[in-house]
Amino acid sequence: MAAIKVHGTTLSSATIRVLAAINEKELDYELVLVDMSVGEHKKEHFLSRNPFGQVPTFEDGDLNLFESRAITTYIAHEYADKGTQLIYKDSKKMAITSVWMEVEAQQYDQAASKLAWELAAKPVFYGMSSDTAIVEENEAKLAKVLDVYENRLAQSKYLGGDCFTLADLHHLPTIHYLMGTQAKKLFDSRPHVNAWVADITARPAWLKVIALQKKQ
Repeated sequence: MAAIKVHGTTLSSATIRVLAAINEKELDYELVLVDMSVGEHKKEHFLSRNPFGQVPTFEDGDLNLFESRAITTYIAHEYADKGTQLIYKDSKKMAITSVWMEVEAQQYDQAASKLAWELAAKPVFYGMSSDTAIVEENEAKLAKVLDVYENRLAQSKYLGGDCFTLADLHHLPTIHYLMGTQAKKLFDSRPHVNAWVADITARPAWLKVIALQKKQ
């Protein structure tokens, strides 16, 4: 039985963010499916793992964590000697990577997640119409962020520097959902962003996540 357990669902952006990090580290794990359609994530046994009732939660032996970016950071540090080096040992390089990890969470994801909800989740999973005003507002916001990314990626192959790190990995779930929507044009129209997206979405660790998602 794997020491690492991830409680969540492959439809969840946060869950597949964690699975991507686990795969990059080539770790064994058990995915414990949480049936959100019946509100399992709001029941007492799940709330004991995450009082906010959100997936995923993560176990590694006696350690229990929630919040996907905290989990991926733990994985990168705890298993630094395995698989892909998702962080830098050099403190200055890691500081730069940390900046772009914050940019993803505080700038990019604010708009990207809203677009993923409006353009992918609502029509596909809930049969609801997208809110055009919200889409237009957040496409404009995301475009400004991607302009910054275009400049950054003209200088380095990845956001954090010359190597693939958590700063790049954290983007994968929302990029995955947005590539099937009209928002794809925002990435395609920026050459360096487009090349970066093609690179990170073709990583074997990520393709394993997508293959698992298609099975479930």
